Amino acid sequence: MIGLLQRVSHASVVVDGATVGAIDGGLLVLLCAERGDREKEADALLAKLLAYRVFADDAGKMNRSLSDIGGGLLLVPQFTLAADTQSGTRPSFTPAATPEEGRRLFDYFAAQAASRHAQVATGRFGADMKVSLTNDGPVTFWLQVKPPAAKESTKAST
Repeated sequence: MIGLLQRVSHASVVVDGATVGAIDGGLLVLLCAERGDREKEADALLAKLLAYRVFADDAGKMNRSLSDIGGGLLLVPQFTLAADTQSGTRPSFTPAATPEEGRRLFDYFAAQAASRHAQVATGRFGADMKVSLTNDGPVTFWLQVKPPAAKESTKAST
């Protein structure tokens, strides 16, 4: 499972002219399920992103997490994060979970996030979304949790 975290001072998602999700300070997370991902990978990614220290402490160091500051969390489904761009000039989306499985895992992730964090908003799976953000820093991190089979095949190929 992939999460592209962006520290923001504001972020919103609009679908068909209506705002479906918005936060003030916090994290905008573009979220992608890959083939083979399960709830275990979603849970691990959520735990990591809630605890990931990307917010400044009193000394200006990135020592505070989203949970520490109580900021907003805006989750936006984005299967294109799994694109294979190694060859040619058109990305392949074979590494991404099927649309059905991607939706199921996104919905699971969002429900788990809402049960663990007070301020959670989402985009809409499968919709043509307009995402706006003010990246604070800019600060952007790529987090990825691979299922055990993918970890083993990565080790075998190195």
